[in-house]
Amino acid sequence: MSSSELTALYHFPNIKFNTSPQIDWQDFKMTPPPNNLPKEGILLGVSEYQGETKEVRIKADDRMRHFYMIGKSGTGKSTLLTQMINQDIKNGNGICLVDPHGDLVEGILPFIPPERADDVIVFDPGDLEHPMGLNILDARKEDEKEFMANEAMAIFIKLFGEEIFSARLQNYFINAVHTLMSDDEDPATILDILRIFTDDKYRESKIKKVTKPSVLAFWQGEYANSADREKKEIIPYLASKFTPFVTNTQIRNIIGQGRSGFDFSEVMNNKKILLVNLSKGKLGDLNARLLGMIIVSKIQMAAMARANIPENEREDFFLYVDEFQNFVTESFASILSEARKYRLGLIIAHQYISQITKMQSGGKGSQEDHTIKDAVFGNVGSMMNFKIGAQDAEMMAKEFKPVFSETDLINIPNYHAFIKLNIDNTTSRGFVMKTLYDTTPPNHEAADAYKQLSRLKYCKDKESVEKIIRKKLLG
Repeated sequence: MSSSELTALYHFPNIKFNTSPQIDWQDFKMTPPPNNLPKEGILLGVSEYQGETKEVRIKADDRMRHFYMIGKSGTGKSTLLTQMINQDIKNGNGICLVDPHGDLVEGILPFIPPERADDVIVFDPGDLEHPMGLNILDARKEDEKEFMANEAMAIFIKLFGEEIFSARLQNYFINAVHTLMSDDEDPATILDILRIFTDDKYRESKIKKVTKPSVLAFWQGEYANSADREKKEIIPYLASKFTPFVTNTQIRNIIGQGRSGFDFSEVMNNKKILLVNLSKGKLGDLNARLLGMIIVSKIQMAAMARANIPENEREDFFLYVDEFQNFVTESFASILSEARKYRLGLIIAHQYISQITKMQSGGKGSQEDHTIKDAVFGNVGSMMNFKIGAQDAEMMAKEFKPVFSETDLINIPNYHAFIKLNIDNTTSRGFVMKTLYDTTPPNHEAADAYKQLSRLKYCKDKESVEKIIRKKLLG
């Protein structure tokens, strides 16, 4: 036999039988990549198998089936997200990044090429002197108003919980929102929710604009016939939920502007670069989640508005959401299932499975609600698994069986991942991929210039915003 034939037959004993320190044992299984790896599309990383290195790419059409990644902090998710976003920007694509920490946004700005400077929108609530408006009630068409009213309620249910944001409170809230959105000449905001119940003159002026029969019936029937005691109970309860947004200058100056600083349909259709910095250290958890959910809902609304645009004219747009569980409502399943036809591709990342389940009280005690988890695992076309813990490995091993085991998922090194890739609308079997680093030098001066240009185009100065809001709140 030749040496090459002997090499193929001979293997070192399993680690179970040979504990020699001279042998460097591999802690996870290596498998060959699919034979039909795409030759085009953005580069995700490389597959290294038996001395052969192959590029791992994903085509634009396959990205419309969405991309999900999970992994502990520091395992390589941010590196991959950065590389994907940088390539999209260089390729002229439109993107939105929702970043709960701010590091991704700050890391991407220095790599944006100068020719895309006019496309950059930096939404940074931490820039107190230049607040950018974000009004959840800012909608012009009737179908958009209906969608955003329902999303507004879903957002506050998610923020406070259904037990606190009760059915009766929801009824008052949704009718107030519909009433406020009926007046196109004087756009209202979430800050006006409380005022419509406490200021009789203001309420009557808004009701005059209402044409929706169910809303008129609420004011003329249910509300008019409610006992004073009930109103006195509901109004303080509403106040306890919305007053924090009214009294917090930072958040008030953003959500209190009648018109948003930019149009989300324009962002999508004109391939803008929307970078959303929701650093919880600057905002606080509640405010960061509120703004993030508004952004995601607005993107969804803008995507659905593309129904009026011929399919061949819908520009690709990619929505990146890190720690996505904080920024999605129950309508998230519809984004995943419907976004593809509107050319909206989602790239969502988080750290562990329990983040996308929640405890829900019921007749049999507390039970896990898997609505978001089921929506993700039932709809995403590409799935990537960086290093995870034992509890998550038990769940994720089911997605990667029979190729990889729980032990593989736990032991894979940082900046390596198991991936099931959507190729020509079919999900591949799992294989191992290594992420890459971009060696392009950053341009921090350009990053500062992009921020300044974004301020000039989309923000207002703090003093003028506060003057308008103060006048409105004081009547």
